[in-house]
Amino acid sequence: MGEEGLAEISTRYLRFADTEARSRSPLYEELARAVAGDRETLGFLSTLPDVKRQPNLLLAVVRHLFGTPTGWTEFRQALLAHPELVRSLMLERSTQTNEPGRCATLLPVLARLPQPLALLEVGTSAGLCLMPDLYSYDYGRTVLRTPVTASEPPVFRCSASETTPLPTAPPHVVWRAGLDLSPIDVSNPSHVAWLETLVWPEQTARLANLRAALMIAATVKPRVVKGDLRGSDLVRLCSEAPKDATLVVFHTAVLDYVSDPAEREAFAEQVMRLSPYWVSNEFPRVFPSIATRAGKSWPPGRFLLSVNGSPVAWTDPHGASLEWIADEA
Repeated sequence: MGEEGLAEISTRYLRFADTEARSRSPLYEELARAVAGDRETLGFLSTLPDVKRQPNLLLAVVRHLFGTPTGWTEFRQALLAHPELVRSLMLERSTQTNEPGRCATLLPVLARLPQPLALLEVGTSAGLCLMPDLYSYDYGRTVLRTPVTASEPPVFRCSASETTPLPTAPPHVVWRAGLDLSPIDVSNPSHVAWLETLVWPEQTARLANLRAALMIAATVKPRVVKGDLRGSDLVRLCSEAPKDATLVVFHTAVLDYVSDPAEREAFAEQVMRLSPYWVSNEFPRVFPSIATRAGKSWPPGRFLLSVNGSPVAWTDPHGASLEWIADEA
């Protein structure tokens, strides 16, 4: 790979440091900036397929193999001493960050749809976002408690703008299913360990909530089907939803991994044919045609939440905040 390719990877890591890690993980911000300026590490990344060069994956793999480093020097030494071990795990794994906190940003939309709901998530990982009705939420001015379950539910804190139509009750979910190329099994300790590693180092409350959600998933066992969102697998799963429930196909931080814009648009068109409601929670670059309707200025590091192609809110990637932008009409 030439200088232009290395510069592109460097820019990717600087963007991650500036828009994603800053104010959320000092360690990840430090490491991403250092990677961006280290020619040897950039050279290592250049030998991987483009989809495997993402910062979250590299940082998680090194932590998973060698523990959380104290800083750049320790991180770099571990990586350069064991490049083939790191390469092997990066090729084997994907980020699949199953962040149940995102349910806090989905809830104001789900609670307003015609009830009851049939939820179908694409790119569902372990299915933790399929259980929004089983968690508790603290929006500051409103606290929504879930009915008591066998496991203590996590409480997701989300700072919501004043115009956000906060729900007074959880959605009524009567059917739930997920689709994923490589499902995570919550009964498999190695799968669970990987999910836990994907939580950023300083985010102890987020890790505790993940573990609480995993306990609920172990009891509820949300259905997760191995398959591809691009094609007949999605069609077949949609057809299984009960006809007397409102089918909602949704996804968060998934379509960015479908690199071809034409394939993303084809997916959107298919979902709109299959389901009365399509809820997308992705970086605005994923669907530029939707993002242009949300204004000329996009808040850095935020997802754009949309319903049936209409912008609804800017959301924190981990569910910590929600800025409602949809007209009430």
